[in-house]
Amino acid sequence: MDAVTELSRWMMTEGRRSGDPVKVVSRFCTELIAAGVPLWRVNIGQRFANPLLIAWGVVWTPESTESYDVTHDVMLTDSYVGSSFEYILAHRRPLHKSLRGLDPEADHISYHEFAEAGGTDYYATLLYYGDESMHGCTFVTQSDSGFTAENLQMIEASLPGLSCALEPVTMRKSSRSLLRTYLGDGPSDAVWNGSIKRGERTSLEAVVMFTDLRGFTALSDRASEEEVFETLNTYFDAVVQAVEEAGGDVLKFMGDGILSIFSVADGSSRAGQCRQAARAAQEALSGLARVNGTRAETGRPPLDIGIGINAGRVSYGNIGSPGRLDFTVLGAAVNLASRIEGLTKSTGHSVLASTAVAAAAPDLFASCGYHSVRGISDPIEVFCLRGPGA
Repeated sequence: MDAVTELSRWMMTEGRRSGDPVKVVSRFCTELIAAGVPLWRVNIGQRFANPLLIAWGVVWTPESTESYDVTHDVMLTDSYVGSSFEYILAHRRPLHKSLRGLDPEADHISYHEFAEAGGTDYYATLLYYGDESMHGCTFVTQSDSGFTAENLQMIEASLPGLSCALEPVTMRKSSRSLLRTYLGDGPSDAVWNGSIKRGERTSLEAVVMFTDLRGFTALSDRASEEEVFETLNTYFDAVVQAVEEAGGDVLKFMGDGILSIFSVADGSSRAGQCRQAARAAQEALSGLARVNGTRAETGRPPLDIGIGINAGRVSYGNIGSPGRLDFTVLGAAVNLASRIEGLTKSTGHSVLASTAVAAAAPDLFASCGYHSVRGISDPIEVFCLRGPGA
């Protein structure tokens, strides 16, 4: 067991400090092999505290070591139901199973896949963390003799060291993924780094895009809660995907409104970000058209949105009370984007932009004349996005 002692020492020192799960798992597996454990495939699964992702992990084979993510949807499929991960987490005990003589009907498909690839024996067990959470790991061998009792003893003896190395990685990944889920990439990085505290703000040049769902109040009054949530989620999916693929950050959901920004920083230009915002708006409309095609098949009315785009200086940061903060973006440029979006109702155009945006991308926009907006004494010129549906 001297090899396990040395491996544990490395895990609790250099491995823990590395913050690199691929490096940690690779070292874990190679050291166990050197100690006589005949590993062929190892999967170290880590559970997430995240509404979008439920787990992540690292798979080791002699050829490569790779990380992966697991969404909540996977937990409802045959990939998880009936698997060893489900078993050990439900029963809170290890599972040792021969891969020879499997039952075609009763045994999980993963066992058959490993057996077909040459696997002979399988072991699944648990990692325990300081917050009382449990995580799973599986081991497969191609050895003719399978895993011996001594092999399994060495694996179990090395798991506390592995937990010590991976727990801080898991905690950091969970925290960062939560921030990214609720704040977007740019703002989450700023909050994580501690560069934006309560009351502090960052001023920057940005293109602001405000999106609103038409007829939401009427939908809320006549539809069930389930339908309202399903409708919002499909609408959010279309817009968020379009914004993120164009390099923007979705900062906030406000009822049925979506506030997004395209920061002019790190070498990007205002003209370039105006074009990206226009691209996002067009893609959002295309995505919504696909949603409406599906809705039409089930006899539901189409969804309609309005999008307002403006460019200028904005300030973002944390605001709120000492015990509860909200990350938001403020400024005249944000207000005008919202008010321009409001004009889509009367102009008949789904996407409208300010002069600041149209001047930066004149080939993408056409003038829709001058219109009065609340808070500005003189009418302003607004521009519609060229192209179908805009």
